Amino acid sequence: REGILKTAKALVEDTKVLVQNATASQEKLAQAAQSSVSTITRLAEVVKLGAASLGSEDPETQVVLINAVKDVAKALGDLIGATKAAAGKAGDDPACVGLHLALFSVLQVMVTNVTSLLKTVKAVEDEATKGTRALEATIEHIRQELAVFSSPVPPAKVSTPEDFIRMTKGITMATAKAVAAGNSGRRGGPANLSRRAIADMLRACKEAAYHPEVSGDVRQRALRFGKECADGYLELLEHVLVV
Repeated sequence: REGILKTAKALVEDTKVLVQNATASQEKLAQAAQSSVSTITRLAEVVKLGAASLGSEDPETQVVLINAVKDVAKALGDLIGATKAAAGKAGDDPACVGLHLALFSVLQVMVTNVTSLLKTVKAVEDEATKGTRALEATIEHIRQELAVFSSPVPPAKVSTPEDFIRMTKGITMATAKAVAAGNSGRRGGPANLSRRAIADMLRACKEAAYHPEVSGDVRQRALRFGKECADGYLELLEHVLVV
């Protein structure tokens, strides 16, 4: 636990240097990025060791920990990309303001994900808060997935509507588990399944919506219903938390 907290703190410091060097030379930016990558690699290793130390009798919490550090790594990758995009742009450059706003937005996600990892680590040893923390982390992850889904950026690849339909089965299973958790009071149970099911559904929905044979009208409706499904599921998980 102490190793994870110490390495996460080092990553935060690296992140500060990375953002500060967004307007510095390419050499300084590259050094800051390299340092951040080295630290996130160490953080992943200590989190994996921490997850292993829990033993095989608690696989759900192991997955929550691994997912938490994966979220931090993804956010760091996005942050490095945003700093590269903003690098060397002068203050009077019209694109500069937009790039720096994007950088700030990505930085907020990075801070949120590091905070979420630290809360998860601290909750691991407390049986009473462990399930709650897992559910809170899943809710935050789904919100971040929704933000990506709702952006106008097209998906990296397209898939067929049939692929999307197959993905919806996971929602049915996750919903049943979430309702069971609400009835039993076991909050942690649906967290990992919910995270995967909603992320897969949103990805498949956007990929199918952008299929070349899908009309613009159908695309907009599909994206709207995908968002409504995720919003409704978020509401369900928040009810489970309250229960």
